[in-house]
Amino acid sequence: MKKDFLQIEGLSRARLLALLDAAQANLPIAEQLAPRKELLAGKVVANIFLEDSTRTRCSFETAVHRLGGQVFTLGASGSSASKGEGLLDTALNVEAMGVSAIVIRTAISGAPAMVARRVRIPVINAGDGRHEHPTQGLLDLVTLRESLGAIEGKRIGIVGDVASSRVAHSDLHGLTELGARVTLIGPPSLVGQGQCGIVKRSELVDISHDMDSIIGDLDAIMLLRIQNERGSSVGVSTDYRQLFGLTVDRAQRLKAGAVVLHPGPVNRGIEIDDAVADEHGGVRILRQVTHGVAARMAVLEDLLC
Repeated sequence: MKKDFLQIEGLSRARLLALLDAAQANLPIAEQLAPRKELLAGKVVANIFLEDSTRTRCSFETAVHRLGGQVFTLGASGSSASKGEGLLDTALNVEAMGVSAIVIRTAISGAPAMVARRVRIPVINAGDGRHEHPTQGLLDLVTLRESLGAIEGKRIGIVGDVASSRVAHSDLHGLTELGARVTLIGPPSLVGQGQCGIVKRSELVDISHDMDSIIGDLDAIMLLRIQNERGSSVGVSTDYRQLFGLTVDRAQRLKAGAVVLHPGPVNRGIEIDDAVADEHGGVRILRQVTHGVAARMAVLEDLLC
């Protein structure tokens, strides 16, 4: 029976930990400190990216190469999608070419799962609408484990547009599965009980609209980008920075050893000040990018080997 990788929600603790361990083992290869594997030799992976992407697309391509396989990427422009071909027909045609797996990024929540039901090869969700971004969730967990050790009992703040963020959804499911205490932080329009239907474990998750009152208690802070393309009700503004941006002053009030994450792209001067992004010792934004290659290698190995 084929396996897919569509979401973090519902993954067992055992499988989640196995994927994290595999990603950690792949780090030397991702960093080019060890030779690539040849586990995907003779196999081709198809990326279907119908939304713009830098980190996710490039790291999937790199992950395939590090495993000895080949990869091609289709975008919304330059493919038959620009002529009106739907995602399912594109996927079925790509499958007919003999590829071994399909990686999908789309603005439509649930679309990768729909494709997975129709094709016979593994499907990997590289971000679907407001639903999930499961490989980003994995790489974030790898980054936190490297910096903090065991995640259980740690207090993690997720700051910003939680309601629209598929990254936040995947991170929340993974963090709570591993026993972290999560505080969702932002304005009521983005982080309210009505907007955050993903808050299902009240004993591990709470909501705050006052970043300054809790910033000194956090073991890690995960900053999110405002999702204007998904209809967020708060634009990028000076007010947002003053209330929820990681300014130099707020960074100085982080507890010793606290780490700072951001999935990118970063809006400097809004979500995080330049001086914090470039100089604070707890920032792990580029380390996340490296872990992205290792985590996506782990997923590909899990599905194809």
